[in-house]
Amino acid sequence: MTLLADDQPAGTGAGLTDGHPLARLTADEIRAARSLLDRHGLLGPTVRFALLGLEEPAKDVVLAYRPGDPVDRRVRAVLLDVATGAARTVLASVTAGTVESVREHDATRDGQPPIMLEEFVAVDEIVKADPGWRAAMERRGITELDLVRPCPLTAGDFDLPGERGKRLLRVLSFLAHRPEDHCWAHPIDGVVAYVDLIERRVVELIDHELLPVPAEEGNFDDPAYTGPARTSLKPIEITQPEGPSFSVDGDVVRWENWSFRVGFDPREGLVLHQLGFTDGGRERPVLYRASVAEMVVPYADPSPVRFWQNYFDAGEYLLGQQVNSLVLGCDCLGEIYYFDAVLADGAGEPREVRNAICLHEEDHGVLWKHSDLFTESAETRRQRRLVISYFATVGNYDYGFYWYLYLDGTIQLEVKATGVLFTSAYQEGSGYATEVAPGLGAPYHQHLFSARLDMTVDGVRNAVDEVDVRALPVGPENPYGNAFTRVVTRLSTESDGARDADASVGRTWRISHPERLGRLGRPVGYQLRPEGQTVLLAAPTSSVARRAAFATRSLWVTRYDPAQRYPAGDLVNQHPGGAGLPEYVAADRPIDGEDIVLWHTFGTTHFPRPEEWPVMPVDRCGFTLRPDGFFDRNPTLDVPASTATHCAAPGDDGSASCHGG
Repeated sequence: MTLLADDQPAGTGAGLTDGHPLARLTADEIRAARSLLDRHGLLGPTVRFALLGLEEPAKDVVLAYRPGDPVDRRVRAVLLDVATGAARTVLASVTAGTVESVREHDATRDGQPPIMLEEFVAVDEIVKADPGWRAAMERRGITELDLVRPCPLTAGDFDLPGERGKRLLRVLSFLAHRPEDHCWAHPIDGVVAYVDLIERRVVELIDHELLPVPAEEGNFDDPAYTGPARTSLKPIEITQPEGPSFSVDGDVVRWENWSFRVGFDPREGLVLHQLGFTDGGRERPVLYRASVAEMVVPYADPSPVRFWQNYFDAGEYLLGQQVNSLVLGCDCLGEIYYFDAVLADGAGEPREVRNAICLHEEDHGVLWKHSDLFTESAETRRQRRLVISYFATVGNYDYGFYWYLYLDGTIQLEVKATGVLFTSAYQEGSGYATEVAPGLGAPYHQHLFSARLDMTVDGVRNAVDEVDVRALPVGPENPYGNAFTRVVTRLSTESDGARDADASVGRTWRISHPERLGRLGRPVGYQLRPEGQTVLLAAPTSSVARRAAFATRSLWVTRYDPAQRYPAGDLVNQHPGGAGLPEYVAADRPIDGEDIVLWHTFGTTHFPRPEEWPVMPVDRCGFTLRPDGFFDRNPTLDVPASTATHCAAPGDDGSASCHGG
């Protein structure tokens, strides 16, 4: 991969003639993109990169690619002039050295670019310079402002007077007792500042009520608070003396029968491309692209100070930009391979995050087992899974995203939520918060994720069936009342494809290729198994329901369109609503036997517990994709038995065997 110097003349290209179209952006490409936009007069002393990422080619282009083919490397940049508030999205070819399009944004219609780190930093200075805010702190007896931690939060869109078109943050504050004290234990409740980021001033201060600032500390990293560390846990060592079973070649990973490409996007974070499974010597596609394309965290408190709390952690804060550097033995355990991430900062310069993505294998219990009554054979095989994961910290919460690939062809996504609860002052009898420490509340909220699953089950043309179980009534065909069956409904158009999970009927969705039949004559397929938890609870007329319409249904099925990338639209921050999936499905295109994308909403409704304070043990949610007629038989019959040293059930002589001996 070759890039020419930053002073290369516009239009002569960046010299990229090889490499895969989906290869992650390099530091040189980011520098070249910045130089290209600068040469075209799109930058300046007050222009910042709110986002810079790879503009992936359309699917047909990628699927037609062969090694050695020329590749056009393109980028998408969202630029913000922090002096004027003017915003634009630019598409440019780093390969050709050309700017292909520039779209100027109308903030009242299109929304705002994502929030940038420098804006979070600026909020501290802005609010502390405001006389009204300082007076509000003094009313509460808080005069040492260096220990106040203003918390900048996205504003949403509520059509409040004077806000339309303004670039805003809403700011709640917390108090630290000393610099190392975790401030989340001490919310300064009852007061919120609305900050205009372009004018760099507080435009409205709501000082609603005086509430006590909770005093008890919650420093989970202080031995004086936690007590001495226990000494009863014995070491667990995960070793692979012969090394891992996977191989990595650039971004391409191969493990057992699986192969895929690792991607990383500043907005979506970890992306898996072109997941395929080798079956009988033939590599069969399953998923073209898989990502968590959005998530929303709506809060339940309707008070004048907190009614606006809902956050889109991908579209507003950029999940990928919040990625952690992972630590061996803490975040991942075993024989680990790390991928670094290269991201553009606000100046359009590359920054490297070491050990951003973790790749490793895990034992996962029994794969299959049978002790036969008649032959007296006893066979057991161990399940194993490949784990691809990363962590992002968004304010107080930490999210781990774990993709699992299993030996039997199963794909699973698990999201682990941990970190620190967002807190409030607790008022006795509150119907919207849990008291987690004396006088300290944790408001009720939801975590709702949208997985974008661009399916290619044995090829591009796919269809979706909704499968419910049905118990049959007692009658002539069911005289003993034991009968139950399946009801299968084909989803034909995009309006059919907006569906709700229903655990009462065991609802699943089967994604199949109508023209590819297994040996028993049924179309090959994969089954999406949802957890079936509650979707968005906010009223349909609410602001968050307009903006997070994707979260009102468990499943959406749309025709593939390379421009339809995000479930809540391109610019989520302060968007008035209706973008994304509601716009996509309005065309009501056919989806039966077409190139389709599934958007699956999953997550949790969180009623915090005292056991989750002062730091929260991991809570989990996710979904599973399982082969359903994709294979002609169990694809793990060739998994070898474990060696004797790894088996239990020793015989009289102390020997052991996983295959019955």
